[in-house]
Amino acid sequence: MRIVSGMRPTGKLHIGNLLGALENWVKLQDNENENFFFVADWHMLTTGYEDTSKLKENTETLVREFLASGIDPKKSVVFVQSNVKEHAELHLLLSMIVQLGRLERIPTYKEQLRELKERNISTLGFLAYPVLQAADILAYNADGVPVGEDQAFHLEITREIAHKFNSLYGEVFKEPKTLLSRVPKLLGTDGRKMSKSYGNVINIDTNEKELKNMIMPMKTDPARMRRTDPGTPEKCNVWAYHKAFGTPQEKLDEIHRGCTSAKIGCVDCKKILIKSMKEKLEPIWVKIDELKAHPQIVKDVISEGNKKARTVAGETLQKVREAMNLY
Repeated sequence: MRIVSGMRPTGKLHIGNLLGALENWVKLQDNENENFFFVADWHMLTTGYEDTSKLKENTETLVREFLASGIDPKKSVVFVQSNVKEHAELHLLLSMIVQLGRLERIPTYKEQLRELKERNISTLGFLAYPVLQAADILAYNADGVPVGEDQAFHLEITREIAHKFNSLYGEVFKEPKTLLSRVPKLLGTDGRKMSKSYGNVINIDTNEKELKNMIMPMKTDPARMRRTDPGTPEKCNVWAYHKAFGTPQEKLDEIHRGCTSAKIGCVDCKKILIKSMKEKLEPIWVKIDELKAHPQIVKDVISEGNKKARTVAGETLQKVREAMNLY
């Protein structure tokens, strides 16, 4: 299959990005799919156009963390959205066939307008970002798109746009499938939605000390007011982290028995979690440090990836122009 997915360069990635997207990308990559993974810097502008001072820096940070997490440029094309102008051309052409009312009815559009009311995002770019997202995917005629639960709805819009285009101009686009990750949703350390604005995220570029500082204060089952109170792991966010970070099944069974019988305390449970998380994250920390020491590697990956992406997207756009009878 041809796989396409991207992330916005908003700063360092956190464990939600790792478990909700990057792990899935690596798995798909290792299944010998044709992969296109990109930095969605134009999408960053839809809500952050007023301050672009760190955009270039954050773009390179994102690619560095892609590579450290296991994305292999020999198996996957890694590129920057704004360097492939075909995305913009396709966005323009697709915007001609999308009804304004359809975009205004998208639930996440109204939701983000409320959540980000302190920003002036009542812009054409923000309203039309699902069309740009469709262009990102359809420019490569993707078979599948790995996404988190919160983005699955937008893929429906992409399929609608592809279907309408094909109905009007002939079969050009595939209607891509949604590929949900193993851990489609993980809450923040305080039990709320994971968000940098809440300060409840754990960056993948961290260290053992910072990891302990984030994990030890985590809220647990509210029924465990005292050490001697039995708990219910399924109601505890720490338990969800254990499952997400691959704590061995034997140890999970031990934790479950200990929690429900009050034979193990929350502090002990968190110490086991920190060990599991460290085992998973430490190889990424090492790779990030190596790439920081050799920044040209990231620049070269981006440059080569941009060339490959332009070639494929260019072939798609030629078919689109012919289908629409553009001169």
